[in-house]
Amino acid sequence: MTNFLQPPRLRIGENSEEERRATWLELFYDLVFVVAVSQLAHNLTEDISLSGLFGFVALFIPVWWSWIGTTFYANRFDSDDIIRRLLVGLHMLTAAAMAINIHHGLGESSAGFALSYALGRVVLIVEYIRAGMHIPSARPLTTRYAMGFAIAAFLWLVSVLLPIPWRFALWTLGVIIDFATPLTARKFQLGLLPHASHLPERFGLFTMIVLGEAIIAVVKGVSEQKWDFLTVISAVFGLIIAFSLWWVYFDNLGGTPIQTARENGRVGVVNLWLYTHLPLVIGIAATGVGVEHILLSKSGLALPDPQRWLICGAVALCSLALGILHRFGVIRYCKIRSQYRLWGAVLLVAIAIFGKGLLPVTVIAFVAVVAVVQVVQDLYQSRPTTRLVDPEI
Repeated sequence: MTNFLQPPRLRIGENSEEERRATWLELFYDLVFVVAVSQLAHNLTEDISLSGLFGFVALFIPVWWSWIGTTFYANRFDSDDIIRRLLVGLHMLTAAAMAINIHHGLGESSAGFALSYALGRVVLIVEYIRAGMHIPSARPLTTRYAMGFAIAAFLWLVSVLLPIPWRFALWTLGVIIDFATPLTARKFQLGLLPHASHLPERFGLFTMIVLGEAIIAVVKGVSEQKWDFLTVISAVFGLIIAFSLWWVYFDNLGGTPIQTARENGRVGVVNLWLYTHLPLVIGIAATGVGVEHILLSKSGLALPDPQRWLICGAVALCSLALGILHRFGVIRYCKIRSQYRLWGAVLLVAIAIFGKGLLPVTVIAFVAVVAVVQVVQDLYQSRPTTRLVDPEI
């Protein structure tokens, strides 16, 4: 019988090489972020100007970081006790409150959004303090995290009392401290590296969440239009882009940054892997919005500049992030694949620059071709005769 009053336990160390899967509680927790990402995409759909894009990114960062915080905690420390379940329930409440306040998150709902995020960090701080009390070997790391996150949470709480734009100044400072806290704890992380199989799976699941937005965008875009040949073709291209992004990301998880860090003593590769996922998931989410705008555009008229830049820029951002991950070996280390990703990003920017006057179906077709070429190149590299262990490939 499970002991539901058991303290947190260290989930890494001697058993770090054992296979570990996401728990049902973690999967349940992810559901609230499906809603949050959907709200973020809805905001961008309503305003794809530079200010709208800035607002989308500004709200996406704390939502993503909130998920990151609880995911890293569960990766290192976990127990299926009543207190842990209740704390996860509180996390879900704060994340749901963030989702509720996203629609006007930089306006009339900004105070509610800040309060929701801050309370979520407070719950995380309680969890780290609890883990440090029960696991002496992890106390230096948990103390550093609790202190750094507490300072950031305090700034978010104080921002509720300030008017705009000073409120956002404290948000910015709070996010910087939140992001910097793991970097200041590098010497404590080396002996407590994340679990090698569990964390990549969790990151993959969040990537699936944002990829789901691309699928929703295709369905929504087609359902709101009269079905004609060009709309159907554009929808097919939209699905091809999403499928290609899925293929290139999940088919290249042959290397793991945790194993690299453990073998070489380089914690920096884990942090690079962590922070590079932010532009990747932002790009995927924005890609879905870009596809939806193309499907809602008049098929016989040239695609407006904002829509063209959105779809090309979003996929280019994904390609750039993947190229960085390849280059530094935090996913499959492959110089040629990294170059293809980077050249793909360049081509997509070129389409955005020189594609003025093109029809929506033409723009999305070009983007889809660039995405498919990435997949074809990976398949070519994966032939049985290809030496994937060669660092020059």
